[in-house]
Amino acid sequence: MRNFQSDKDSSLFYRTVRWLVWFFAPKFENVGQENIPDEPCIFVGNHSQMYGPIVGEIYVPGKRYVWCIGEMMDRKEVPAYAYKDFWSKKPKWIRWFFKIISYLIALPAEAIFNNADTIPVYHDARLRRTYRESIEKLQTGYNLVIFPEEDTEYNNILYEFQDKFIDVARLYYKAEGKEVSFVPCYLAPRLKKIYYGEPIRFRANAPISEERARISGLLMNSITKIAVSLPEHTVVPYANISKRKYPKNIPLEMKNHAPSDG
Repeated sequence: MRNFQSDKDSSLFYRTVRWLVWFFAPKFENVGQENIPDEPCIFVGNHSQMYGPIVGEIYVPGKRYVWCIGEMMDRKEVPAYAYKDFWSKKPKWIRWFFKIISYLIALPAEAIFNNADTIPVYHDARLRRTYRESIEKLQTGYNLVIFPEEDTEYNNILYEFQDKFIDVARLYYKAEGKEVSFVPCYLAPRLKKIYYGEPIRFRANAPISEERARISGLLMNSITKIAVSLPEHTVVPYANISKRKYPKNIPLEMKNHAPSDG
């Protein structure tokens, strides 16, 4: 099931949960692996709700660590974060139920995400830890897997990317003198596939603010382009909205034959 030997000694509870997820969840096929560099890289994809972490931990090929929001790794912080991020957009009449669930999952979430191959991500002074661990993993030959969407729609495929993750490339260049590549990934749960696009290389001689905008923009556009090139399917969005509101991708052949506004 696992395609590499982790450097973690995971608990029996975590290994059992991981096996159950692998057994019962949809199996994903990797498409476009020829686009993955032979050197350490950073995979960047759409979150697709619970599918992002599952794909990152089980199906992304090679040695890799997945960025995980730090609040989901601390039982005290899980309830508030889980409710706000996962269930706050549910219908009002049912939100009380998900508030209870957010407390019930605190202990299992802490156990699972601390035993998985994860790097905690923070949005305060602890972000330095995130960067430090990320650089250490790249230096030892691991890839990183990042799902950087935030709560602002970009198009029918993606929500906007936070762009501070690009700073990992700058810090890695300072440490190793190497320009790391970002590999765009489109997760298509309804097609049970992960599509990898052409890598985007960090430019060490460009201002970091310029690289944040350039790379995050290219990644979002590449993922969108992959998605709309595929047969029509339902997109699993970042936001945990009603399934009735899930968008469709827009296949290129449909766009090409759409009537013009003129």
